[in-house]
Amino acid sequence: MFRIAKRLIAWTGAYKKRIYIGFAFAFFYSIFTALPILLASEGLSLVLADQQAQAPLETADIARLAVFMVLAVLGRFLFSYLRAVTQESVGYEMAADERIRLGDVLKRVSLGFFWQKNMGEVSGAVTTDLSFMEMFAMNMLNTVVNGLITTAVLLAFLGFYCPPAGLTALCGLLLSVLFLHLLEKRSRKNAPLHQKAQDDMVEASIEYLRGMQVVKAFRQEGVAIEGIRNAYRDSKQINIRIETEYMPYNCLHLLVLKLASVGIVAVSAQLTFLGRMSLPTMLMMDLFSFMIFSNVEILSSAAHVLEIIDATLDKLKRIEKAERIDEGGEDITLSSYDIQFRNVSFAYDAKPVLRNVSFTIPQGSVTAIVGPSGSGKTTICNLLARFYDVNEGAVTVGGCDVREMTCDSLLQNLSMVFQKVYLFHDTVENNLRFGNPDATREEVVEAAKKARCHDFIVQLPSGYDTVIGEGGSTLSGGEKQRISIARAILKNAPIVILDEATASVDPENEHLIQQAISELTEKKTVIVIAHRLATIEHADQILVLEEGQLVQRGTHEQLSAQSGLYQRFLHIRRQVEDWSIA
Repeated sequence: MFRIAKRLIAWTGAYKKRIYIGFAFAFFYSIFTALPILLASEGLSLVLADQQAQAPLETADIARLAVFMVLAVLGRFLFSYLRAVTQESVGYEMAADERIRLGDVLKRVSLGFFWQKNMGEVSGAVTTDLSFMEMFAMNMLNTVVNGLITTAVLLAFLGFYCPPAGLTALCGLLLSVLFLHLLEKRSRKNAPLHQKAQDDMVEASIEYLRGMQVVKAFRQEGVAIEGIRNAYRDSKQINIRIETEYMPYNCLHLLVLKLASVGIVAVSAQLTFLGRMSLPTMLMMDLFSFMIFSNVEILSSAAHVLEIIDATLDKLKRIEKAERIDEGGEDITLSSYDIQFRNVSFAYDAKPVLRNVSFTIPQGSVTAIVGPSGSGKTTICNLLARFYDVNEGAVTVGGCDVREMTCDSLLQNLSMVFQKVYLFHDTVENNLRFGNPDATREEVVEAAKKARCHDFIVQLPSGYDTVIGEGGSTLSGGEKQRISIARAILKNAPIVILDEATASVDPENEHLIQQAISELTEKKTVIVIAHRLATIEHADQILVLEEGQLVQRGTHEQLSAQSGLYQRFLHIRRQVEDWSIA
């Protein structure tokens, strides 16, 4: 428990000083918590002395006790407030910093990281896990550390006024720690299982919601929901298991503390009966017995939460330590933009995708890449953008190996337009400005006009301030594609990658998109991945891939005259154009 609390303090980083200041406030809070009991005992002594005619009760005595009592109550609330404002916000500030830090890590890892990891684990880390940390992390520090500070202060008061009662309380406290330790061992075993169940729930929920259209179309609600039911069932079972194993040790922990409280009352009563303790002191001991363990009793609940926090910190640390693909890279400013692949081989895990591929793309030229599905077309673009690193060979831009560059310095030279466009749940303007955060409204509008999307944007309810549905769900495919091209125009990078940019749009939108692409690619180095061969007939060179190998290279006219894969594609295209439903 103390190990995790120490680790939690270390996690607060730059905010650690505020945590320690909060501990100091907790110490003074504890003193002011004990003072009213001492003052009550003093007041009772004065009343008894007056009744027994030993010393008259003066108005000044009553006023003095009243003032001290008010000051004690005010001091208690003051230091409670100071501790809260010093410590409580640290969890929220750290969670915000951690999200930014994780975002920076995730944008610099290889895309293979996301294939190897359960998406529920990654999603849960930046959402539910950090929400859990900001809600409970500082609360647990307050419960454990500040709670023990308060208990230690009260125990010191108790031992000072009655050493036997203090010894009884100490014995009960140590015995309860034993049961807390056993509870902690159980929680340590269950916490990773609880964490995995949570991640599986997130993953299953995301998958079910993303596949809702397919589920409804094929009326397979029962089959599709089986995964989410299993995830929820596993979560229920682990939570029941945690509660079942928690209760015996918690009950023993509480029983020991209650018996220790009874022991304090019994010891003080016995000493009073023997005349070795005054009645007011005995009553003070009894009051202490009711409150001395209040902060220790709740440690049983904190033990399990702390173990979950420990597992969460392990998970966050694993993500933070993920290997960054541009570790050791330098910020390099390119002076030219010719692209070269030299004997490049690459595999996703054990599956080879590219084998000894070599080609050159001159600056300012248009290069098209064609080939069957799975031949490695998109992989070439991924390697150029350094979403992955090559297994063998080298990819260079302007003569510089991309592995020597940071991702930021490389990607600032690339604009990418994908077949599947993702837009953020934000305004149209902010989605466009994603290509250039510093762009003015005038520059945004100009880019939209070049991308042939200005006309439909101004017809939206709030124009450029209209909030787009998540993923761009409130726009058509052609509209999303043109917005994607507009933000690429706004970025104005010297190298443009078009990955099936017109593959799944209607003829009217395709015409507009082709006009937008013409604006985007003017005077740029362009790479086009296309299945529609008619769109690449005027490319400066066409690369033909098959099973991860470069099998043909040349212009449309040259490849059309050669027997080979490209000629077969042309023949298949003519057959497709003549096809009709029988």
